[in-house]
This record gives sequence, structure tokens and C-alpha cells, in this order.
Amino acid sequence: FWTSLLPAFLWGVAFGNIVHGVKIDADFEYVGTVWDLLNPYALLGGLVTLTLFTFHGTVFTALKTVGEIRERARKLALRVGLVTAALASAFLLWTQADNGDGTSLVALAVAVASLVAALLANQAGREGWSFALSGVTIVAAVAMLFLTLFPNVMPSTLDADWSLTVTNASSSPYTLKIMTWLAVIATPVVLLYQGWTYWVFRKRIGTQHIADPVH
Repeated sequence: FWTSLLPAFLWGVAFGNIVHGVKIDADFEYVGTVWDLLNPYALLGGLVTLTLFTFHGTVFTALKTVGEIRERARKLALRVGLVTAALASAFLLWTQADNGDGTSLVALAVAVASLVAALLANQAGREGWSFALSGVTIVAAVAMLFLTLFPNVMPSTLDADWSLTVTNASSSPYTLKIMTWLAVIATPVVLLYQGWTYWVFRKRIGTQHIADPVH
């Protein structure tokens, strides 16, 4: 559990730096230090993904359990969700103020509305809706980051002309063709496998399903 928190946090830190920009020189090489990556915007992004993913997982726990575990998960989801709402609102508004436009504002609105709706659904005991809506929140938030970033891939804080863009950072047409075919083949397999595992473990479980210890 504790080691899983670190990737959730660093995911947001990484995306925060990608959107905010890093020190890239004229040779398109990073010339900053590790400490440059731990700026306030990126750290806030890390806290957002950490709390958002924790909320998403807690709602899923409530969705898949019954009894006391379900109730405890719902209460924890409410507390984590409220913290998430405050952090995510600050982060997304900061992002919108820096680089946003009308399209990213729509994505921001969808993310906030979905998160609020997920909290309400959780309180009403509708964990399925809450889980789906928190998933929409994650997708909308990521979409907003990419909308504010485009056409950059990673902006340079030293000179805008040194930024990595979708043009100068793209792979060759042949590489893109190979990757596209791999995605066409692999994506359905992954979706089918995930769907199958979800179907197998579709029922709620509780402590009453644990077999009595054999003496």
C-alpha cells in the first residue's frame, strides 16, 4: 500500500513538469537539476493525483465489499474526496490561468462536476455511479492537461523556441506505423482481459465469505 502511494504522487509531479515546462536548451536537452522538478506546481500536481487515485480506489473498495468494510470505505472516500476536490480545483484553475483556453475550460468544468457528482453518489450509497464518475474526473483532468499543453510536448522555460513540440519531437512515419499496428492488436486484448477479470470478481465480498480456520 505505502509503496503504491509513491507512483501515484510522482505521476502528478511528472505531468506537472511536462505542462509547466522544464529547462530545455537549444540542443533540446534537459539542463536543470532534480530540485528544479520539485517546484510548487508539480508538487501540487502530485498531491492531486495521489488523492484522486486514492479516492478512486476507496470507492472501488466500497463497490466490491459489503458490511462494515463497505461503510468504512464510503466514509474514507468522503474525507479523501473532499481533500481531492480542494487540491484539484486549485491545480486545474492554476493550469487554466497559465495556458488555458475555451476548450480546456470545458474539460475543467467536466472534471469538477464529475468529482462533485462522484462524492454525492458515494454518500447516496451508489458506489457504481461514484466509481464511474471518478473515472470521468480522471479522464477529463488528463484531457485538460493535454489541451493546455498542445501543440507542445514539453515546453522550455528558457526559451519558447527550444520547446519540444508534436512536430520536432515526433517519431518517424515508419515507427508511428509500427506502433499503431501494435496498439490495434494489443488494445483489444487488454480490454478483453480486463473485462474478463472484472466479470470474474463482479460480486461483493465481506468477512462472512472468509472460511473458518481449520483446527
